[in-house]
Amino acid sequence: MTAEMTVGRDMAEFIPQKEIVYNGLLPYSDRLDREATELLAEIKANLCRAVLLRELWPGVAFWSRKLFSFLKLYGRRFSKDDHILFIKLLYELVTLPNLEPHMMQSYARLLIQLLKKKELLSRDDLQLPWRPLYDLYERVFYSKTEHLGLIWFPNNVDHILKALIKSCRLYFPASSTKEMLDEWRPLLCVFDVVMQKAISNMELFLPTIMPPEEHSQGFQLWFDELMNLWMSLQNQPSWEGHLVNLFARLANDNIGYVDWTPYIPTIFTRILRSLNLPVGVSQMVSPRYLTNSYDIGYIVLWVTALLGGPGNPAQKELTCLFNSIASFYHPSNHGRWQSRLMRLLQRLPASVVRRVHRERHASPCWITLVPEHQQLTDADLQEFTRSLTGASLLAMFSKTDSTDAAYALQNLALLTPELVIPPVLEKTYAAMETLTEPHTLTATLSCMIGMARSLVSPNNHYPEGRVHVLPLLMGSLPGVDPNDFSKCMITFQFITTFTTLVPLVDCSSAPSQRNDLTEIEKDLCFASAEFEDFVLQFLDRCFALIDSSTLEQTRDEMETDTQTHLESLVELGLSSTVSTILTQCSLEIYKVALQKVFNFATSNIFETCVSGRMVADMCRAAAKCHPSESLRLFVPHCCSIISHITDSEELQSEDELDKELLWNLQLLSEVTRVDGKQMLKYQGDLERILRVCVRLRCKRAYTLACSLLEHTLRSFSLIYPTEYRSTSGSFDTDLPIWDWGRPGDVAALGVCWHVPGPEEESFVFHLLSHLLHPELQRIKGHVSGEQPMSREELLQSLAIVQHCLLGAGNLLPPLDGPHASDLVSSMVNLGEVKPYIGVDYDASRENYRESICQTMRLLLHHILEHSEDDTKSLFVIIKIISDLMFFRGTQKKEFDSRWKSFTLVKKSMENRLLGKKQHIRALLIDRILLQHEMRKMVVEGSEYKVVHQDLLCDLLLLSTSTYSQGALYCLLGMYSGIPMASARDWEWVGQVWPALVRCGLSPTMSLEKPSIGRLLDDITDRILRQHDTIGINFTVSEGCVEVAFQIAQSKNPTPCLEAPSKEEIKEGLQRQRIRNVVAARKYEKLVNDLLDCLEDRDLPWKFEHMATEWLSLLLREDHPLPPDAVLYFTQSLVHDSISVRKVAISAMAGILKQLKRLSKKVAVNPSDISGIEETDGLCVGDREGNRWLQYDSNNLPLTQEKWDSECFVEKTHWGYYSWPREMMIYASSEKPKDDLPYEEMSEGEKIIFEYFSDPEFIDQLIEFLSLEDRKGKDSFNPRRFLLFKGLFRNYGDAFLPLLRPHLEQLASDPHESSQRCVCEITAGLIRGSKHWSFGKVEKLWQLLCPLIKTALTNITVETYTDWGTCIATACEGREPRKLHWLFELLMESPLSGEGSSFRDASLLYVLQGGLAQQQWRVSELLHRLLAYLEPKLTQVYKNVRERIGSVLTYIFMIDVALPHTRPTTSPHVAEFVTRVLERLKPLTTEPEIHNHVHEENTQETDERTQAVKLLKTVLKWLMTSAGRTFTTPVQQQLQLLPLLFKIAPVEIDESYDEMKQDARTCLSLMSQGLLYPEHIPLVLAALEEMAGSRSWHARFSVLTYLQIMVFYNLFTLLSVPAEVLRIRKLVMQLLLDEQLEVRDMACTTLSGLLQCQFFPLDSSLQTQLQTLSQTCLPKARGELASTDLVRRHAGVLGLSACILSSPYDVPDWMPQILMDLSSHLNDPQPIEMTVKKTLSEFRRTHHDNWQEHRQCFTDDQLLVLTDLLVSPCYYA
Repeated sequence: MTAEMTVGRDMAEFIPQKEIVYNGLLPYSDRLDREATELLAEIKANLCRAVLLRELWPGVAFWSRKLFSFLKLYGRRFSKDDHILFIKLLYELVTLPNLEPHMMQSYARLLIQLLKKKELLSRDDLQLPWRPLYDLYERVFYSKTEHLGLIWFPNNVDHILKALIKSCRLYFPASSTKEMLDEWRPLLCVFDVVMQKAISNMELFLPTIMPPEEHSQGFQLWFDELMNLWMSLQNQPSWEGHLVNLFARLANDNIGYVDWTPYIPTIFTRILRSLNLPVGVSQMVSPRYLTNSYDIGYIVLWVTALLGGPGNPAQKELTCLFNSIASFYHPSNHGRWQSRLMRLLQRLPASVVRRVHRERHASPCWITLVPEHQQLTDADLQEFTRSLTGASLLAMFSKTDSTDAAYALQNLALLTPELVIPPVLEKTYAAMETLTEPHTLTATLSCMIGMARSLVSPNNHYPEGRVHVLPLLMGSLPGVDPNDFSKCMITFQFITTFTTLVPLVDCSSAPSQRNDLTEIEKDLCFASAEFEDFVLQFLDRCFALIDSSTLEQTRDEMETDTQTHLESLVELGLSSTVSTILTQCSLEIYKVALQKVFNFATSNIFETCVSGRMVADMCRAAAKCHPSESLRLFVPHCCSIISHITDSEELQSEDELDKELLWNLQLLSEVTRVDGKQMLKYQGDLERILRVCVRLRCKRAYTLACSLLEHTLRSFSLIYPTEYRSTSGSFDTDLPIWDWGRPGDVAALGVCWHVPGPEEESFVFHLLSHLLHPELQRIKGHVSGEQPMSREELLQSLAIVQHCLLGAGNLLPPLDGPHASDLVSSMVNLGEVKPYIGVDYDASRENYRESICQTMRLLLHHILEHSEDDTKSLFVIIKIISDLMFFRGTQKKEFDSRWKSFTLVKKSMENRLLGKKQHIRALLIDRILLQHEMRKMVVEGSEYKVVHQDLLCDLLLLSTSTYSQGALYCLLGMYSGIPMASARDWEWVGQVWPALVRCGLSPTMSLEKPSIGRLLDDITDRILRQHDTIGINFTVSEGCVEVAFQIAQSKNPTPCLEAPSKEEIKEGLQRQRIRNVVAARKYEKLVNDLLDCLEDRDLPWKFEHMATEWLSLLLREDHPLPPDAVLYFTQSLVHDSISVRKVAISAMAGILKQLKRLSKKVAVNPSDISGIEETDGLCVGDREGNRWLQYDSNNLPLTQEKWDSECFVEKTHWGYYSWPREMMIYASSEKPKDDLPYEEMSEGEKIIFEYFSDPEFIDQLIEFLSLEDRKGKDSFNPRRFLLFKGLFRNYGDAFLPLLRPHLEQLASDPHESSQRCVCEITAGLIRGSKHWSFGKVEKLWQLLCPLIKTALTNITVETYTDWGTCIATACEGREPRKLHWLFELLMESPLSGEGSSFRDASLLYVLQGGLAQQQWRVSELLHRLLAYLEPKLTQVYKNVRERIGSVLTYIFMIDVALPHTRPTTSPHVAEFVTRVLERLKPLTTEPEIHNHVHEENTQETDERTQAVKLLKTVLKWLMTSAGRTFTTPVQQQLQLLPLLFKIAPVEIDESYDEMKQDARTCLSLMSQGLLYPEHIPLVLAALEEMAGSRSWHARFSVLTYLQIMVFYNLFTLLSVPAEVLRIRKLVMQLLLDEQLEVRDMACTTLSGLLQCQFFPLDSSLQTQLQTLSQTCLPKARGELASTDLVRRHAGVLGLSACILSSPYDVPDWMPQILMDLSSHLNDPQPIEMTVKKTLSEFRRTHHDNWQEHRQCFTDDQLLVLTDLLVSPCYYA
């Protein structure tokens, strides 16, 4: 008694954090509290004990798994103090520095679970330091050794770590923001790849949820700085997305505390740009926009957070955004942008629902609330819905996927049902009436399903919605159509959804008896009289469906008897719909329906495959609802028929039996799947039939009888709810229409459980003794040889055994017995958890599990000895054995699929707005049952007893019997997630890997058998893919130990064991030391075993390759590779097989990394070097303080002293934005030990040294390295580069003398493979010489300079990219002043003109590769290069021009206009453009430019020719820089605009010369550029000037430019109203152009601008257009080309632009304008043409919804229209 007393006392003041509510509703809930408390006490005791004893494996691993199960079973049922302690302990564990990656991952998963519900712990309760987590992230994500193969991480470690950081960042202390910024600000150099790292770290780590008083320590420290950076970016670099995600998260977490108003136009402009929509006819999309678009999820978050507040400015922009993209949602449009648009539409309403939930319905917690003034009002929500409805209604019918739109509408209906539901209802009714368009029916029904709850539930803004329920249900009946499966399925789903929400009760008598009903309620009551009709009609339809799908009709008897996939779906839909409808009926309607079903089922005999199963399922569904009623009909009927037929003796041995018997058996077996209590009165009948039928000879008959047996046993023995109605109790209590759509109440669910009582239990055991027992005896007789059976008979016996076990498994106690000994040594108790599952086992009865177990083992051995080809029986035995071990009434697969379907239904029916488990009652009951079944499934850490060991040995025996590959299959672990062969345990890997390799030597191993070859490939492949590093060194930090002590002393509940004693702790430490030493030994033994295998000469190559690959997996960063293995890999560099060589090259790079000596670093202070103190304010870019980092040719380290005294900074980004807190650089003062003396080398180093000092080895190595691998596919190989880099880094220039002749010979050989080899070695040399002394480096360059020169003169098409890569790799992350030899060499004369144009282009390419890596630190070289190139810009060759364009982009890349950035010392674009314009003077003065280079060479054309050539190069530069630079120099580009407009052609034509094509591309790319408010007047001025140009081509191009520019900068332009007017004036001016093409284009532009509501279609614009269109034409025919015609045409074009601007609806001004247009049908051309085109376009776009649209016209207008639109049948 005392233990219980202490538990009780202990838990008196216990407040759990958050329990799983469903546990309290289980039938045995009273036992759970105690069970949970005891388990928790055990977990606490053992977890802290394991940590204190330093036993990470198995102790901590085992008990942390237990904690995971505890969370699944009981939720967070522990006190707040325990919660915090668990989190702290796991945080310490996850961040242990050298934890095995796999363990780290499993702790991270558990920690994420513990942190999941953030409302439970506030920031005051818990603080987690951010550094340890950041160090872990850095170690894994930016691992320095992973690419060298020294550590292997599990595949999905990235996701898990990121999720962990997201859960933890909430609890970072307030001071962390500042520390993070100090850490990452120095990395913010926009030209460097490290920028990506800095910004993504900020996105991941910066905390944004804080109380307002901490904001000054939080986002206010970085908001302005990053926001200004973002605002000034113009092309999307890859890291911009991270910045957007960070802002979105900030906005969402701090609604009302950040003022976004000034940024809103920019935000929306950029969102619109990132959707990548095509605009205009001939638009070129810059390739980089396609990849770096923002993440829709975050866009949605940001927009949601911006809504609301005074004036609600963001909503105006959102409305405009959706107006301008609405037409893209029309089903006839599709492209690669479509999925993004759909996602935007789908997620936005859901996100707003979440926000409203948070503001109005969420339970209060510690997180700051949204301030009053910023909360969304009802008016705001209506505005929001209006802005999205148009797009959603169009997207409903999308060809690809209408579910997105359905989801959007579902959420909009939660917000404002009165606005969304009516239009969808209209479409639904229309779709139900037409027969010709099944697609619209499926689309509308799926939308209605989502809206069902909003439509049905009372007390919302839309009370009249409920009137539609009956008409909708009746209207959907024709959808049950045997000829259209998909329509059938959606109709079933629709009916199920509505009937789940609505009790089908006739309450038409209510209005006469009560007087408290509203009008609507009265109408509902009267309508409910139709329910009975609906049910009966539905059943008739189902019967028709079944009749049309019998086996004979669907296919020949000859085929198989199984169902098709579709049929099984329909069967499922049918039975669940019938079940729902009959569950929801009142008893009166139910009885009528039941009688109907019964008559249908018993008046026909169905074949048992297709229709029989459907009918039987339907009867089961009917029987479940009121078992007492239904059993009374079915059981006696079926039993009498069956016993009547089976009375005769000879029937029992027949092989084929009567259909009537089979059908009745099938029917009976389904009908008995109901509440066991009701079946007790029929137990005699059932037993009689079972005893006869399970022994029938006919296979079909006994199979059906077995399933009857199983179902009967399950009904009696399982625990399950017996009803799923939508309200508890019966339907005759209150007025049922008040229950429509009512959610279940978790507190008062009133679940009726079936719990097996003593009567039922005894019946189950009675059946088992009469049916199971004799079978077991039979089998024993067969084994002993007394009564041998045929195979068929044996199968029948096994079937009966199996079905008995499946039926009664719940009541049979699990296998028990002694524990299996010596499994794993542990100082912690590894006991199993046995959750109570509501069954008290009766020890007095025979335990059939035991007896089946013994019999099966006997049988198995018998079969293996006598008839091991009897696979059918063997398969059944395997199934029985697995069920013996684990089955307790639920199968894992079944459970998982039910869990999945539960979540799907929950998602489609839940109310996200109210939250708080407002689910339908049936769904809640289902969830409770799942909770009960989950308890049965917990076999985590169940004990491994001798019984289990025996059974598994039997299975192993079976799997390796005659088939030699059986053992391999076991290793491959066919279905398990982690194959056994790579289990994480040295003992195991140490035995298995060498054994697999030795297979190759065994005489029985036949590699000829392809199946074995394939299996081995699979095993090696899976090991390679799934291997992650196995830990050697397990240590537990002091932090863990401290937390463990706290857990040991915690209360509520007190841990159930004492904390370990001093002696035990000492022993634990001792064991930990021993364990680490043993692991290291086992590791070395494994390496040596594999090497022994490889020594064997007879090993087939396949196994040799396998062993080599596995050996390379064993490289580690924490333990050096044994010298023998180093020797093996060194020798393998010149192995005959290329695959072995490849592995060896990678492995050598890793080995050299292991042997690397650390360089000493010292801290320096930048201001001491520059002599300038940096101020506090931000000052970015080239400034006095970082001048000393620049490359300066007058001050190069050319002597030993200069070299030693310089401060070299290798990292290119340091100092650009800010200096690191502590700047560590390599110590130059300390003399590097030039050569490692041979005596001081380790054994591994000596081996490598000896081999690489051997000329023969080097000859062979180089010969292999310069071979071709795959012709034409080879490129610079980073692995080989790493090998050489490591060699030269570790050994200095020891091997240079040997390599030198090879290098010189290879450099002069122009072959691709030789050149590639030189590239790899050269790059390795340059990077490896990082820490060499000056003397050595100087010698090195004396060798390399001539070499590179030689190689570059031999450069070819195949090799120039390799050289580019080589130089870029060599310069990456290196101090430019140390490489001055290389730069000066490359700068000498890239465009010498000697050799071909190709060589010039290649040399530039190579130079560009080197300079681009150096970014801002070589401004002097960039100036020199520009000065060198400028005179040469008039190149004739296209490839050189393109390369120069690209180089210019890099030269000006550094000239950026970013915030706080000083003007750069690198070249400036502005000065360059001024100089270029000066040289283009001859062209700017001409009206039209043609490419006449070939005229006779007079003086003036010469200047002109030069100018044309120059222009071509400038165009190349403009094109390449469009997507690459960070900011666009708009002013400079504008100066070139007039020129481009003159050249660019109007129509697309491939035959135009290069210059015209390029000009056109440039215009297209420039028009997509991002504009700032200050640029807009300049651009418009340029366009206005061009609109006055004499060339109509230029005027035409102005319009195309304008269209794209407006769309891509929509919201920015709208924020400056004056400029909008200018644009309007400009378009109207061009509408009156004398050139027809320009007028047409102006019309298109105008309709586009109206469509995205750039300016309103107000009355002034209409009047202006109408006046124009009524210009009188002169009577005489001669002067038609006069200005009058132009004016009149302009007016007509304007009117048609208005009509085309709203393609999918009819605004109220449209009918009148259509009438005005029609009066111009007989005008002279071109007016008549315009009118005709407009009318036919109108007809095309409005045809789909003409029924709706025609309502907008008066009858007279309709008459006119029908005449106009030629074919009247459209609108009949």
